[in-house]
Amino acid sequence: MLRIINYSDAQDLITRKTVRLAEAELVVAPILHDIRHRGDAALLHYARQFDNLTGDIRVTVQETDGARAQLTPQFLEAVDVASHNIRAYAAAQLPPERTLEYGDGRSLGQIVRPIDSMGAYIPAGRYPLPSTLLMTAIPAIVAGVERVCIACPKPSVEILGICSMLGLTHVYRMGGAQAIGALAYGTETIPQVQRIVGPGNIYVAAAKKLIAGEVGIDFIAGPTEIVIITAEAEPDHLAADMLAQAEHDVDASAILLTTSRALAESVVAEVERQLSTLPTGAVAREAIDNNSAVVVCASLEQAVEFSNQLAPEHLGIHDRALLPAIRNAGSVFIGPYSPEAAGDYASGPNHVLPTAGAARLRGGLSAIDFVKVISVQELTRDGLRKLAPAITTLARAEGLEAHARSIEVRNA
Repeated sequence: MLRIINYSDAQDLITRKTVRLAEAELVVAPILHDIRHRGDAALLHYARQFDNLTGDIRVTVQETDGARAQLTPQFLEAVDVASHNIRAYAAAQLPPERTLEYGDGRSLGQIVRPIDSMGAYIPAGRYPLPSTLLMTAIPAIVAGVERVCIACPKPSVEILGICSMLGLTHVYRMGGAQAIGALAYGTETIPQVQRIVGPGNIYVAAAKKLIAGEVGIDFIAGPTEIVIITAEAEPDHLAADMLAQAEHDVDASAILLTTSRALAESVVAEVERQLSTLPTGAVAREAIDNNSAVVVCASLEQAVEFSNQLAPEHLGIHDRALLPAIRNAGSVFIGPYSPEAAGDYASGPNHVLPTAGAARLRGGLSAIDFVKVISVQELTRDGLRKLAPAITTLARAEGLEAHARSIEVRNA
């Protein structure tokens, strides 16, 4: 049953379950080494062993087009709506190219260029996630990435059909650490990419950690989580939102922070009622019983500060006035009609979000992850002359005489 605890007893919630990445790294490191040195031979070996691959790793355009033809009109319409909103939001995130003219002879600006290639990992275990395909591929397409590669161990017809709808031609049946290694190092079949994004199990997370630095990654993902802050709301709405998170995984967590003991008790009762008819109740039950709670706080300000310490992946607040105090969250959902599930699928912002406290460091995946902002500068002769004393003084303070002379030779 969902626990009700007082704020003074809630500090242990900040210490999340330790993701045993160290153990997983010992498992995946040899796989990555093998992929790096044996390429396709190693990739096929692990794909057959772990993913039960029987055919080709590469998915043909004929297969994706055929899958698209099987999709229902209702599903196609849903994808169109979600794609439009995700695309529009991603486009708005891109930084602008600009040039600023200063009156002292400096012309400074920036250009924005996409990376050449990316790889998206799309889970297909308990729940195949076509929505993750939309969330990872569309921002890269909007950013102008030329080669978008999709790795999915067992792509559903919906995932394959969306690949066709998005015009994706680099689609591969591969999962786990072997997929991350193939994208990071390249094989005879799989082209090497510059950035790998998307969620996965602990072995995918460990593999991403080990290859980070050789290629870019988004973040190391842990179990999914939600925090909701409210003094009053409909108990059935809150229970439904908590269960929507809990059904993902037995390690998921759902935490309600409220000032109302009466609301806390109503939500606990409502969670039990909804669990009794939830098809995914077995998974949700473990997450609710083991990792979730209602915390009764003295004030909403105290609740916000507790949330900032947690730095949750998803944060629901029912009062917009709390927003200025929010410092750490992957994505914020405001008001009673902004459930987290809307962001998972169709409202526009990305659902690939930092977990396990990583929201202290960054927000969710965005189009910005797929571009480089490159500074540009142009000085006039007078502009350089005005800067010369500062440049030469600093250069000589560092013992870099040639730097200083490169300025002086132009001002001789």
